[in-house]
Amino acid sequence: MELILLEDVNNVGARHEVVTVRNGYGRNYLIPQKLAIVANKGNRARLDELKKQAASREAKMLGHYQEITATLKDVVLKIGAKAGTTGKIFGSVTNAQLAQALKDQFNVDVDRKKIVLPDEVKTLGTYTAVLHLHPEVETPVSFEVVQE
Repeated sequence: MELILLEDVNNVGARHEVVTVRNGYGRNYLIPQKLAIVANKGNRARLDELKKQAASREAKMLGHYQEITATLKDVVLKIGAKAGTTGKIFGSVTNAQLAQALKDQFNVDVDRKKIVLPDEVKTLGTYTAVLHLHPEVETPVSFEVVQE
């Protein structure tokens, strides 16, 4: 079954991409969740219009993303975590915690899905994450995990 994705779907494809998936997956999950539409002739024409709108929206947002990059260039986020005496934290630091820290400390709203962490952050220390804000804009962000 050929579908046009309306949102990014992990392990399937990116937004506005035409993909082929199994019939049941498309019919029972992607279409009811409004993640995709059937790739028929009318919807393919609509896809071109959606791509134009998305491109103009992204062009407007590019300047905003570059401002965020400039703001976060030389800063270090502080993330508090409960840790034992050896410096190992209880649990791990997630991209959702990093997104919340960006919002709290610098008033920068970033979707957690656009934050890529290094392996697992399970000890106190300084780490670097990468923000994928736009295909042309990626910025590293330093963060320090400190004892809470």
